[in-house]
This record gives sequence, C-alpha cells and structure tokens, in this order.
Amino acid sequence: MGFLRRDDDDSQQAEPEQQPVAVDAAPAEAPHAAAYEAGSLAGIPESGRERIERMKKDVERGFFTSDLSINEFLLVKQSGFEPLGLVLGSSIYHIGFQQANWGRNQEMSVLTQAMYHARELAMTRMEEEADQLGADGVVGVRLDIGRYEWGADLAEFIAVGTAVKHRAGELHRAPNGRPFTSDLSGQDFWALLSAGYRPVGLVMGNCVYHVAHQGLRASFKQIGRNQEMPTYTQALYEARELAMERMQAEATETQANGIVGARIVERSHGWGSHVIEFFAIGTAVVPVSDEHVIEKPATVLPLTG
Repeated sequence: MGFLRRDDDDSQQAEPEQQPVAVDAAPAEAPHAAAYEAGSLAGIPESGRERIERMKKDVERGFFTSDLSINEFLLVKQSGFEPLGLVLGSSIYHIGFQQANWGRNQEMSVLTQAMYHARELAMTRMEEEADQLGADGVVGVRLDIGRYEWGADLAEFIAVGTAVKHRAGELHRAPNGRPFTSDLSGQDFWALLSAGYRPVGLVMGNCVYHVAHQGLRASFKQIGRNQEMPTYTQALYEARELAMERMQAEATETQANGIVGARIVERSHGWGSHVIEFFAIGTAVVPVSDEHVIEKPATVLPLTG
C-alpha cells in the first residue's frame, strides 16, 4: 500500500453508529510557495541543461518550439510577444501516509502539503528554464500528474508551457522577480492584454480532505426519503473554501488586483472513496494603466450559415 488507499476504507470491520460530525475547526496551515532564485538550475538534470543550451542557440537564430495552436501562436504574436521555446519542469514525489478518522470530516494536512509542494517544484523548474532563455513569462501552462507501474507510492508532477518575451523589451515579470506564468489560452491571453491587463502569475491553492463515513443505522433511516446530507455538504463546502482561500492568498502575495480563469478541479488520485483533493487554480492579473480604454466588441457573422 502506498499512494493508493490513504484513508484505509477497507480497514474497518464494522461501522460505528453515526454521530453528528463537525467540520474540523482548525484546518492545517496553508502551504507556501517556494523561494525563487533567478538563474538557478537546481533540480534540472544534465540532459535538461544541455537542452536549454541548445534552445539558447535556437533563440539566437530565430527558431522556437511551442505547444501553441496556430491561432494561439498568431494571437500571442499580435499581443507583442515572441515565443522562445517549450519549457517544462518535473518532480517525481513520494506521497506520505496519513491515517484519517473514520467518522470525522478533516483535512489531510500531510497530503495537502505533499501535493502542493510537488506542483511547486515542477512549476519552479519550468520557470528556471524560461529564465535561462531570457523569457518574460510562460503562457499556456498546464499541470499534469502521471503515474507509473514501477512506483505505487510515487507520482510525477509535470508543468509545461511556452516561454515568451515581449518584443518592445518591456518587463512583464511578476513583482517577486519570477517570470509570469499563465494557463490562459492564446485567445484569452490576447483578450486580457487588449483589455488593459497583464498576468503576473499562476496562483493555486489545494486541500486534501477526508469526508466522514456514514454509519449503517443512519443509512437505513434515509432509505426512501428526500433530505440533505449535512455531513457531506459541510465537508465538501469546507474543502472547496480552503482551496479557494489559499489561491486568493497567493494572488494577494503577488500584489494582483484579481484572478481570471479560476477553476476548481476535484480528484481522488486513488486514495479511496472518501479522500478528495480540491485544487483551485487561476491567473492573477494587474491593470497595465488606469487610462486604458477597452474597445467595443465587434459583431462577426460566420459565412457558413
């Protein structure tokens, strides 16, 4: 047993009678972003460093690699940015063990910290690669989690995006000196800049939460009845709230004015039916200037009918 079945759903031989369950009043402290060191290549293997050196030479001769679609590529160019190359970061992480209280709603702080830290490591290495290319930021960022047969306790966290640089040489980096990151599509990125805003960074918050089990007696009482399940409602509400609150706190630390494209992703990652990770992610933005005027949208009619 490792990364899977973290809540030990099958370890209980009998279900205790369900009692009123309160949401944990003292959730774990939110995980914090790692310190960024400009110019660092820590954690990037030798083969990755060799690829970066090749990409630097490619940039000098005007060659780039990108995962942008054709439309996204054109709109990024229209926004005043030049793609430099495809950058990535990876971290294979061992997820620790934490036992949950069978009949209690509670945050799994060990798992929350692990999932956040692993993503942060991957993101930081992607930003380090972008920094080596002289990029102002990374657009179209996506975060994936991979699993492999040779490591039941392990998961690979991968961050991938296209490094870009502003043609006019304007500094678009985040206030903390890191290249800006954004998971917006090329169309949304162009629309954001056209509206007088720019991204300062990809912000995220997460919460791995154990949802209390319901006893057998309580289950029998609900047969054939319409009624709310307050234990489950409170658990999921609290977990989402913690993830959103932590995402918003990250945006505040970057001195952002708001978050666009925010979404909440819910996955169990194989921990068991009652342990869920709520992952909130979005792009923090700031206005370019107070005088910017947004053009009125134009009506476009397709010729295909």
